[in-house]
Amino acid sequence: MEIDIDVSRERILDVAEKHFRRIGYQKTSVADIASSLGMSTANIYRFFPSRAVINRSICGRFLAETVQCAESISRMRAPAQEKLANLLICLHQNRKTTFIQEKTVHDLIVVATEENWAIARTHGDEIAAIIEMIVSEGIEAGALGVEDAAQAALNVMNAFTPFYHPVLVEQQVRNGEDTETGLRDQIHFFLKALGGGA
Repeated sequence: MEIDIDVSRERILDVAEKHFRRIGYQKTSVADIASSLGMSTANIYRFFPSRAVINRSICGRFLAETVQCAESISRMRAPAQEKLANLLICLHQNRKTTFIQEKTVHDLIVVATEENWAIARTHGDEIAAIIEMIVSEGIEAGALGVEDAAQAALNVMNAFTPFYHPVLVEQQVRNGEDTETGLRDQIHFFLKALGGGA
């Protein structure tokens, strides 16, 4: 019975995600999701206590895609400095591409960030943990000169905010700013601050 419940929840989320990607979370109603599945709205609420839970679940799916990309970079056989640079570039490009090519997804991530949803906080913690792991590798290899990997990761996250916060990225793109050059300069700054050279 538990498996059936999980399968049904995933089916509902699959359909909801398609609607969110196509017309946006604001325009998607629970009735739309139910209709696509050939079930009643009441049945949707058997699996999800509220529409907000569906929103958060779908947002979690979108953010998980980014974490998977970050984890794959962290597993690369490369120096810590290279992995950190690649990670930050990947994260920024993901945010920028999402805004340009999938505005409906971007809009949901904006709400999650601005309203400080738990899933958004968890996402930030997951990215910080990946950065900390890379910095720790660099310290152990003697390539980075900091002592506290956790604090270093927090500092990197804070300084990286303009290139990752969805609202700030949107503003930069709308203003026609060269975010890639700005990010390269910031990465140069990160690596020097971490004692890893230019």
